[in-house]
Amino acid sequence: MLIHDDCFSWEGFGGVYQLAAGRCRLRIFDLSKSKHGKVTLMKPVIVVVSDLPGNQSPYRGVSVRSCASHVATSVAAKFKIDSHRMTYVEYYPASTYGDQNQHEIPAKLDAVDFTWFEDKALHPKWRPLTSPLLETVQALIAETEEPSAA
Repeated sequence: MLIHDDCFSWEGFGGVYQLAAGRCRLRIFDLSKSKHGKVTLMKPVIVVVSDLPGNQSPYRGVSVRSCASHVATSVAAKFKIDSHRMTYVEYYPASTYGDQNQHEIPAKLDAVDFTWFEDKALHPKWRPLTSPLLETVQALIAETEEPSAA
């Protein structure tokens, strides 16, 4: 069940300079609240973050990857998510390049594992999302994607 889908801003460091501040698209799903919740899951909350398309950020394009620990810490605190019950996923949609957009970079989903110290996410480690969670997250993302203009 989708419980949040919107832009998310995180505060940076350095006072007025707001170093490492940024914005991303944040989707939070709670599988324990779905109608298929007959199986108890160890990590039912799936947090999916992705960079905003283009350079819409006034924060000089700070990526979710470069601030993964800070974003995970901020999301867990703001939405009161138990970090031990959360799967944090970075989503990079498919993109094209070339003179006529003839080359494609496929979509990518990476799970990010953290070492949690008190309420802080530290030492991120990226790994490709694998089955069956990969298919589950792909389906959840597909449900929340806006239809492309035809």
